Amino acid sequence: MGIVEEAHNVRILGSGEQTIVLAHGFGTDQSVWKHLVPHLVDEFRVVLFDNMGAGTTNPDYFDFDRYATLEGYAYDLLALLEELQIRSCIFVGHSVSALVGALASVTRPDLFSKIVMVAASPRYLNDVDYYGGFEQEDLDQLFEAMRSNYKAWTTGFAPLALGSDMDSVAVQEFSRTLFNIRPDIALSVAQTIFQSDLREILGMVTVPCHILQSSKDLAVPVVVSEYLHRHLGGESIVEIMASEGHLPQLSSPGTVIPVVLRHIRQDIAV
Repeated sequence: MGIVEEAHNVRILGSGEQTIVLAHGFGTDQSVWKHLVPHLVDEFRVVLFDNMGAGTTNPDYFDFDRYATLEGYAYDLLALLEELQIRSCIFVGHSVSALVGALASVTRPDLFSKIVMVAASPRYLNDVDYYGGFEQEDLDQLFEAMRSNYKAWTTGFAPLALGSDMDSVAVQEFSRTLFNIRPDIALSVAQTIFQSDLREILGMVTVPCHILQSSKDLAVPVVVSEYLHRHLGGESIVEIMASEGHLPQLSSPGTVIPVVLRHIRQDIAV
């Protein structure tokens, strides 16, 4: 196992000719794909990994300067694909990882046959003529809550993010993976993500993008998916799913997994 593989807890399942790379978002790890993976392994070679900073990675490897921008994660992804000798993949990215994949594809479009984006946003802050869903004051309060009592924050944030109550299995699972992250790392990652603005690179993304979005998501308003569709440089398609919450592949697998599978298997009709 290579250095990058080991650091990111890479697992490779299945043995199909096509490779699918599954990338998780903030507060989770590769286990967020547990409902999707069984449907893929008979047909594809499936690559799972953990983003640096996830609770399952070694916190000593987290470089606060490197991961102060999303480029740090894009460099990790490209290094991972190179080490695994992946020449082309279907990339499925949840939340921030969808944009990390898009960013990586600007440098190496040849490595991506398509990007399936689940709950993606190029910018979370509202701006002139742009609705991201958050004001700076909202984010400052979120960061302060994380800073002052991280455990209490995770308990409150998990049900809000998933649009479910604390008793749901999905909320308990998300609470677990959130709580496993070292608090100072979680705060740094959250600040990097929520303060990011990748709108300017969207036009440089030429790889086909499938944009999948819950009809109700605390973190990403539906209008953001339309914004992505209008501004991406290549072919794109949007599907609004009858699901609620920011982690629909975990909280509504019965609704969401068939949609994700369809977009993995079918290309955009031009």
